[in-house]
Amino acid sequence: MLSFFRINDPFRIIGIILLFSVLSLPYLLMDIPLLTPELSWMLVGERLSSGYFLYLDVVDDIGPLSAYIYWLIDLAVGRSWWTYKVLAALIILFQVTYINRLFIAYKAYDDYTYLPAMVMIILFHFSFDLLTLSPALMGTTFIILALGQLFSQTLINKENTESVLLVGIFGGIAACFHFPLIVFLPFMIVAGISVSGFTFSQLVLSLVGYFQPLILCCIYFFWIGGLQEFITEFVLATRITASYPHVTYLDLAALIAAPILFSVIGYLIGTVTTNITVNQQKQKQLMILFSIFALLSIFIANRRTPYQMVVILPGLTYFIAQIFIYLINKRQLNILLYSFLILVPAVGYSWAIYKIQPEKSWNYTLKKPTPAEGKKILVLGDEISAYQNTQIASPFLNYRLSKRVLTNFSSHEKMIEVYLDFQKERPEVIYDQEGTFKELTKHIPALADLYRETSDGVFKLTKK
Repeated sequence: MLSFFRINDPFRIIGIILLFSVLSLPYLLMDIPLLTPELSWMLVGERLSSGYFLYLDVVDDIGPLSAYIYWLIDLAVGRSWWTYKVLAALIILFQVTYINRLFIAYKAYDDYTYLPAMVMIILFHFSFDLLTLSPALMGTTFIILALGQLFSQTLINKENTESVLLVGIFGGIAACFHFPLIVFLPFMIVAGISVSGFTFSQLVLSLVGYFQPLILCCIYFFWIGGLQEFITEFVLATRITASYPHVTYLDLAALIAAPILFSVIGYLIGTVTTNITVNQQKQKQLMILFSIFALLSIFIANRRTPYQMVVILPGLTYFIAQIFIYLINKRQLNILLYSFLILVPAVGYSWAIYKIQPEKSWNYTLKKPTPAEGKKILVLGDEISAYQNTQIASPFLNYRLSKRVLTNFSSHEKMIEVYLDFQKERPEVIYDQEGTFKELTKHIPALADLYRETSDGVFKLTKK
């Protein structure tokens, strides 16, 4: 296996595709249910394709560029789980190929090889949700493109104004896909100054490039009258709402433990067994800084999920690949290779099997939908399974973000806005999981005239 991927031959990408297919097959056979975030993204795309505006008519903290990708998907194929998986697979193969070519182009290792691609493909299988079309995956694509431009700056006596500008632009686009990737901004500043040797003018140019996509988004939402909502829901959402703890930190640690262990081994092997050039030293420093800042993005995300860790994979790949490139002892090499090949995906498979058991309640994989009591409904709570066969008839998609508006009883202006939202779309059924709507009817009597509680936490529209 190692001998196959050691050769610098573009046709080795066929082997990468086959490896990806083989490792992905067990997840497909497990028949993993739809994820809560996946349904949420589908609902965003559905709302936008119905003519509603993001943040104004869809209360959610999703990145604007991600939202409009889901909008295009909904326009083309509607709610298609397979489309999400196929597009994600194409993006993953692009990322893997780009990273591998990047390491070859800038001589990150002494050998020109496809081993980094092999390593990265295996890493993509330490959790099943890394293989879906998440905002983190789409945003990380542009982080990788920005990383490529930073690599070009590690070359001695090479100044490229275009690369400096592109570093910023790609970083800004990534943040517009997924806000936690804003951590790339301090990374860009620190790495640009300490590793790439940015001059003051280059630093300013990269910052100008970085803020261009964000400013364009601000202009667009100002134009449609939603600038305040854009700032509140997208930019400030990570500070004003509690996160969705879909998994525990122990789950995340269990999944990432083996990749981190192998990356530490790779770092030690690369440090001890080889002498590196000045350019390679800069690249090593760059990847260390990148890995540190990438980890920080996990802790500022509003959804605690394994797919948030996709941004860490390029850094892990860089260090783990050094095991298979620099280690000479064949016996040790084979032990580490098969340990890595088997252990990393096996942990992911085992974790998935454990978590999808029917008795496990963790609000990440959705329950089977109950028979719909209406075509257009509203769920006020974290369990959104009821949306699987219905449409959302309200802006209040992200409950934890919406709650600050729905429970702001002291503001008459907000209560009027809430009433008008319900009056405009009139959801046929409201599933009030935390008693929010029941409390709301006490402050807005007109809502109590529209809805009747038919069972515990279920309100039905009485006046069409």
